[in-house]
Amino acid sequence: MAAGARVFLEVRSRLRRALLIVGEPKGGGMPMDVTITPFSLRLIIPEGCTEIWLPAEVRLVPSSCRGLQYVAGDGLHLRLQAQAEFSTKLISIFNQSSQAQECCTFYCQSCGEVIIRDRKLLRVLPLPSENWGALVEEWCCHPDPFANKLLHPRENDCFIGDSFFLVNLRSNLQQEPKANTKVICKRCKVVLGETVSSETTKFYMTEVIIQPSERSFSIIPRSQFVQSIVAQCLVELSSARSTFRYTIQDQDGKVYILLWLLNLDSLVIESLRSSKHITKFPLFEDTLKSDSSPAWNAVKVLYQPCIKSRNKKLASLWESDISVHSLTLPSATCLELLLILSRSNAMLPPSLRQMNSFQMY
Repeated sequence: MAAGARVFLEVRSRLRRALLIVGEPKGGGMPMDVTITPFSLRLIIPEGCTEIWLPAEVRLVPSSCRGLQYVAGDGLHLRLQAQAEFSTKLISIFNQSSQAQECCTFYCQSCGEVIIRDRKLLRVLPLPSENWGALVEEWCCHPDPFANKLLHPRENDCFIGDSFFLVNLRSNLQQEPKANTKVICKRCKVVLGETVSSETTKFYMTEVIIQPSERSFSIIPRSQFVQSIVAQCLVELSSARSTFRYTIQDQDGKVYILLWLLNLDSLVIESLRSSKHITKFPLFEDTLKSDSSPAWNAVKVLYQPCIKSRNKKLASLWESDISVHSLTLPSATCLELLLILSRSNAMLPPSLRQMNSFQMY
């Protein structure tokens, strides 16, 4: 773009609405002429003209433009109707239907070290919610038949939790491990999970990739993988339990982040300097094919950091609120996620970075 003007477009596919922000050129020189067609945006400034073509899955309705205003620090804001069709594929740690009963290999996501080789999984089952035991009294008119009974997978089982999965590692270990000890990658020393019992191990979804054994290990950028897995957790939990507030904590229960889910249906396009240089807007998104499309499917959240005693009172209130759900991750991954949130928030137009004291992502 001739003078470095910035274009930010967010399309809400379910609401069929879009927010367009056209930033001021770097030289600060208005006037600017903006032309909107169903398929493109054209910007004319004294230094030249640039046309930005929208992805095939996005269509704007030019006649619906309204709310034109100038916002200091951002530029021109306007809203309009839009249509978007976009697949919401996320990087999946495990495809239950296709990989059950296949031989799978478990890899460390960070370095590719093999954790479990050629494990045939006959059953891949979702675990009940973590509070399922408290509900049994409502189901039974006699003493709890499940009291003091834990759900442990057999050798060919894999149980899927909110942010982890359980497998039986007895046949893969030379000596019997102690319960509640960390499982660490032999090569890169990353914490992969922890032992639950002498036979059962919990692996965190953000640390391990499961693939059919006939496939070779594929490297996915760490930041991209963490974003997609956390997005997947939020999508599934919000759909299954109507939960929209979350605490991100480590294995010791220390809270690092408060997350408030806003919506799951945003498509974001951001253009800097040139119509040929359309970069991803790094929200929680599907970036498996990072160069395949200029439109990015995103999960939008509000967040508050809780490290170094920040927001301690608010974190305490959320922890005691039964409508808030906790996601447990390794402490290093909690810090990684906080860094991703902070970096992405800084890339938003200034007027979109905060809402009710929360930071936007």
